Amino acid sequence: MADQIQEGSIHFPFPYTPYSIQKDFMAELYRVLEAGKIGIFESPTGTGKSLSLICGALSWLRDFERKKQQEEARLLDTGIAPSNHLEEPPPHMSTSQEVPDTSKPAGEPDWIAQFVQKKEEKDKIDRLRDEQVRRKKREGHLQQIRHNAHLKYAAKRMRQEEEEMERLLRLSKEMLAAAGSGQPEEELGREEDLVLAEYDSDEEKKTVSGVLEEDDEDLEEEHVTKIYYCSRTHSQLMQFVHEVQKSPFGKETRLITLGSRQNLCVNEEVKRLGSVHLINDRCLEMQKNKHGTYQSCEAISEKKNKEEEKAKKRKTETRTSCPFYNYEQMQFLGDEVLVEVKDIEQLVALGKEARACPYYGSRFAVPSAQLVVLPYQMLLHAATRHAAGIKLQGQVVIIDEAHNLIDSITSIHSAEVSGSQLCQAHSQLSQYMERYRKLLKAKNLMYIKQILYLLEKFVTVLGGNVKQNPNTQNLFQTGTELKTINDFLFQSQIDNINLFKVQRYFEKSMVSRKLFGFTKEYGGVSILPPSKEQSKLTGFQHFLQSLKPGTGAAPSSSSGEDESQPPWLGSPLMQIESFLAALTTANQDGRVIVSRQGSLSQSSLRFLLLNPSVHFAQVVKECRAMIIAGGTMQPVADFREQLLQCAGIGTERVVEFSCGHVIPPDNILPIVLCSGPSNQQLEFIYQKRELPQMMDEIGRILCNLCNVVPGGVVCFFPSYEYLYKVQAHWEQSGLLTRLAVKKKIFQEPNRANQVEQVLTEYSKCIKRCSQVKGVMTGALLLSVVGGKMSEGINFSDDLGRCVVMVGMPYPNIKSLELQEKMAYLDQTLPNSPGKSLIENLCMKAVNQSIGRAIRHQQDFASILLLDQRYSRPSILAKLPSWIRDQVEIKATFGPAFAALRKFHREKSGPS
Repeated sequence: MADQIQEGSIHFPFPYTPYSIQKDFMAELYRVLEAGKIGIFESPTGTGKSLSLICGALSWLRDFERKKQQEEARLLDTGIAPSNHLEEPPPHMSTSQEVPDTSKPAGEPDWIAQFVQKKEEKDKIDRLRDEQVRRKKREGHLQQIRHNAHLKYAAKRMRQEEEEMERLLRLSKEMLAAAGSGQPEEELGREEDLVLAEYDSDEEKKTVSGVLEEDDEDLEEEHVTKIYYCSRTHSQLMQFVHEVQKSPFGKETRLITLGSRQNLCVNEEVKRLGSVHLINDRCLEMQKNKHGTYQSCEAISEKKNKEEEKAKKRKTETRTSCPFYNYEQMQFLGDEVLVEVKDIEQLVALGKEARACPYYGSRFAVPSAQLVVLPYQMLLHAATRHAAGIKLQGQVVIIDEAHNLIDSITSIHSAEVSGSQLCQAHSQLSQYMERYRKLLKAKNLMYIKQILYLLEKFVTVLGGNVKQNPNTQNLFQTGTELKTINDFLFQSQIDNINLFKVQRYFEKSMVSRKLFGFTKEYGGVSILPPSKEQSKLTGFQHFLQSLKPGTGAAPSSSSGEDESQPPWLGSPLMQIESFLAALTTANQDGRVIVSRQGSLSQSSLRFLLLNPSVHFAQVVKECRAMIIAGGTMQPVADFREQLLQCAGIGTERVVEFSCGHVIPPDNILPIVLCSGPSNQQLEFIYQKRELPQMMDEIGRILCNLCNVVPGGVVCFFPSYEYLYKVQAHWEQSGLLTRLAVKKKIFQEPNRANQVEQVLTEYSKCIKRCSQVKGVMTGALLLSVVGGKMSEGINFSDDLGRCVVMVGMPYPNIKSLELQEKMAYLDQTLPNSPGKSLIENLCMKAVNQSIGRAIRHQQDFASILLLDQRYSRPSILAKLPSWIRDQVEIKATFGPAFAALRKFHREKSGPS
């Protein structure tokens, strides 16, 4: 039963009696949202962070909507609207930023000003009234769906009738096609689809890019204040939705989950394509077949007579369209999802049952939703955000699991292209231009030639020749160079080309998709009659084959269904399009890394984003308030400096909140160990860490630990390379055999798909040992900081009774990217924050790893930090407060071992 918690005058419904830290969390969250500020919230794993976010944010939304409706009702009753109603600036805007009063221009008569004011008031009252009518209509409609099963059965019956009608129509069309000569028409239709439509202008115009833009007016509803919740992975989003379902708000909240086509597609024919590019391309193609949205090149139709036009129309109608792409059914699906909270799997299941597309159906539901759940990329990437119909103006944004937010933004907006991709794209585009030269308008030819020129110059910068096989081109000059964007453009001799216009051409003409379709169609088997053109295309196929890994292999199928084949092999221009878009970034905010590695195929051009705040600022400035939350947000300085300060957010708008853990203080024992059993100083700097005595000392410490720690011990190493060296040394010295007496040894796998198997075996071993009570007391898991086990894995209870951190996982200081990032921060921000960047990156990784152990209130664990550098005050300050407050610094091994033995005896004894 839900408890009603009251903090001051605010009521927080909660599914059980919350911890005191949860009450504080919700109260502070409410205040931040009400004031329109940006909050950085830290709540350790196991403290119920998700529920605190849900109940705190939805309590604010409940009160906000209530106050808004009360105010609207009062205004409608009195018939007088204040001049700033509904145009009220966000709470964080100062009065100096507000729009000045222009209601009465200088010299205008009073009666005109009064008339204008009254008209504005009347218009606002009319808007309010219309909005209220729409809201009541929507709520009544959803209420009907919720309580009237008859509507669902009627919709299902209508679907069945439509499917039967479609089946009969398709059958009759197939019979007609079989009676005539359908094959040439089919080929002609494919040709038309591949030719670029006429490109009219370089000016910005609204482009037709799918259902969302076509039906934009239909999707517009009254303003519904929303909370956009985003996290990194779909599994994290599903967990959040399950928490909403369990919360007191689970029955009344209108929630929708957004995802990619890859996650939401229910058309098996499309889904089995595997590659995200293939799925997107096929989906858009099937929409086009259904609606005739995209028209083929004018030049083709000019050459056809009326009979051919009729044949084309017949043929177009027989092309495959998606049976799930049905407006009424997608609208019904959107309504059905809003009636009851559903996760992404339930959304897909409902889409299959309703024969409606969940990808588009979920977007129909966005305007009416109160809580929109979506992955990072959809929120943080402007083009994706726009395509999904996400409008952040005046809304609330919650970014969860935000400890790597900076890295995510940098990764989303960075791009890399290899020499192979550049050569492959040049060859494909050249063949495409030759094939359709007579059908393409002058503007299209001009831009295609510009793109070919760009590709040629990029290959030249790498030191290669675009017309030769990149696998056989050895480069005379090797190494890595880092350049500013302007320097790179000058060196490439492309500074005279307007990249903004080229980027706009890519977006409007969809040349990447056309070329992708061309390659898919003719990349494997040629269907052309014997001619010079065919010989050219055959050479093109052989060349493409030579670019793929394992040259000399048989030509691959053009179906594109081989999941082991990297997506770019079918569509390198899409990757190059991202790189060209990145080059339009301001000169000071990014760098280009030119990497020449032996052969041209191994060389690459990479864009590095130095200033993630450029893209983050768009989100922050649009939304009403933002919550950046995570289990371990320390050190917070990075968020303040690299994201908020660089985005121009004042310190007065930023609120920091960090709460302790729910476990009793004596349930955790963090120890900084400065020396090992043989008095070897523990300082794992790069020059010393591979010394035999250092590797031996790690082994001795673990041997002693395994004697006193029950269950599982998880040991983190700074890198895979170091882990393998230590393990090889232990095997040679016999330490590995000694360790295996007490604990079965597991190692983090190289492949992500093997992680689950290793964790299952690790868990089974610990459970078996706890039941048998033999010599072997559990398992030892050797992991890597920043690897597959250091994040998102739950080592609760016996799975992680002790976490060991070997050394300090500093990033490579010699890295060009890191050096440039440090230099950029020092130039941009005061107090030279670049110097502390390395330390912050290191401690962020440490905090993520050691936070794996304590997962709930009754859990207990010891944490052993093996390096004397952890005892420095500046390092200790960057540990989470709930760990930092309990840390014991031990200069020698004896006292540390005694404390560990006592801790585990006391905690494990009663059980």
